[in-house]
Amino acid sequence: MSADTVLAQGQPSPGTRPLIPGQAADGAPPAAACPVEERDFTFEGFRYTCRVVGRGEPLTEPILVLGGSSQDRNSWVRHEKTLAPLAQMITVDLPGYGSADFLPAEHGLDFLAAAVRQLLRELGVARVNLIGVCFGGAIALRFAQQCPEAVVRLMLTGMTMRIPANYAASMERWAVMIERGETTAIARELAGHFMSPPGTGLVRKHTAVSRLVYQQMVGQDPEQLSKSAEHNSRLMRHDWYRPGPVPAVPSLVVTGEHDTLTTPAMGHEVVAALPPGARYLLIDEADHLAPVERITEFADLVARFCTDRSLDALPYAHEPVSPAAGAATTAGAATESGTAAP
Repeated sequence: MSADTVLAQGQPSPGTRPLIPGQAADGAPPAAACPVEERDFTFEGFRYTCRVVGRGEPLTEPILVLGGSSQDRNSWVRHEKTLAPLAQMITVDLPGYGSADFLPAEHGLDFLAAAVRQLLRELGVARVNLIGVCFGGAIALRFAQQCPEAVVRLMLTGMTMRIPANYAASMERWAVMIERGETTAIARELAGHFMSPPGTGLVRKHTAVSRLVYQQMVGQDPEQLSKSAEHNSRLMRHDWYRPGPVPAVPSLVVTGEHDTLTTPAMGHEVVAALPPGARYLLIDEADHLAPVERITEFADLVARFCTDRSLDALPYAHEPVSPAAGAATTAGAATESGTAAP
């Protein structure tokens, strides 16, 4: 089954979605309103590629999405129909990921954040709505710390303050398994980490997305496998999170309610580390891969956040809470997930 087919499954009809300012009633961008451009750049000798979908008269600042390690610049095409009509939408294969050049593990998050800074400079973009997902969330937070003046709003999804201990242990084994060509076993384990186990709770498209995760790993060519192994090495050799000032901008931390990799308890830790005013929100019927499992709803959430619309009483999410309110529920969230932050 193709990724396109998997992502299309289980989508509610467009008429059931709240309309976003500037969005056509059928959920599609106005005709010829959103041209697509791809551009290659080089940062310190490493080539990388970005995808830019633009709107002529934006309703908000450009939306920069930094996806997870298994995502590329094209993983967000289905979100574009909601987000591109609002503003210029930018996705990117940073060095070491997607179709970009291989990046040795000696280059960590500081290097990748610096590449993001160069990307915006090359595009002539001064300030962005910054959306970071999983590994992209760690890059986004590091970039926000290094370039606070470039961030208008900050949204982190599937984020944690540290790499979960069980995932770190798995990465050490995967390095050896990749060398042996044991991709089938790794694919099964990856799906097990990213997807909540049976019985945790209702997750939309759980079976289809689990199959997609498995197929992506099994289908990797030697170059992709080499990048995956180097990514795991990069995670082990560099700081995931580094304490430091974060810009006091509107900030939102998002977790799938059944996420067992970066649990709700871990999400509360992240929002508590952000400046006052940051909020935390759980997406219903989703786990770590909420942006894939609930594409329409996730895009709607990003659109609302980037246009300062209310996040209250959303039909697909819990009510947003502040760190003060969230602290009281952290212990409960950890108990419900069955996994505590290491």
